[in-house]
Amino acid sequence: MKLRHIALAAALALGVAPVASAHKAWLQPSQTVFSEKGAWMTVDAAVSNDLFYFNHVPLGLERLQVTAPDGSRVEPRNAATGKLRSVFDLELLQEGTYKVAMVNQGMFASYMLDGENKRWRGSPEAFKRDIPAGATQVKVSESTGRVETFVTVGAPTTTVFRPSGKGLELAPVTHPNDLYAGEAAQFQLLLDGEPAAGLEIEIVPGATRYRDQQDTITLTSDADGKFSVTWPAAGMYWMETRHSDDRTSLPDASERRASYVATFEVLPL
Repeated sequence: MKLRHIALAAALALGVAPVASAHKAWLQPSQTVFSEKGAWMTVDAAVSNDLFYFNHVPLGLERLQVTAPDGSRVEPRNAATGKLRSVFDLELLQEGTYKVAMVNQGMFASYMLDGENKRWRGSPEAFKRDIPAGATQVKVSESTGRVETFVTVGAPTTTVFRPSGKGLELAPVTHPNDLYAGEAAQFQLLLDGEPAAGLEIEIVPGATRYRDQQDTITLTSDADGKFSVTWPAAGMYWMETRHSDDRTSLPDASERRASYVATFEVLPL
């Protein structure tokens, strides 16, 4: 597969696409709870048809951001991208909760040129340069997307959950590293720092390769942007929500598309 096809698949999963993609982007940590600082962990990053299996393309690491419990940035170690996945290690030198995130922001455009429908993806800076002068029926969307997971060493902390105020973000009520099978957890979704009401949320347990059904849990955020889920079993879970509106920050865009994806580990009681 050519690199531009890999980039396209990753962009689709991060919310750049004009329509929803069947492929799922995800980060899978080797584990999410550690007892002592100084531990090492590995994270897999991929876009796939099945959770959490490497059967499509890797998720590129160009937009990887790892935030330590004190709010500082952490550099990944041993990062590599192969045919089906990317992978990197983290040395957890602080106690508390880390956030591992892929953060995407860009533009998508469709237009007609010489009777053919064309599509373009890229940065706002490249937009005016790359769209041909003869293009007609130009429609431009702004895109923002996050793919995240969380890891805790010792006692959980909350510094990494401070919202940036940009796009869709998670504001946990229940800490995402304190999840247990059979227990309810509550989360809040924010859009531009404000409660995001009426969002449809999909939560899917991993190991979909070995099931005939996705076993999707479908929820809707309430007036305060909150929702609650009772975990049916222990394991890794994938969550996604999407939103579109006309509140763009780019003058050429008429629509904004935002997405949020997270991976949670649910432990047995």
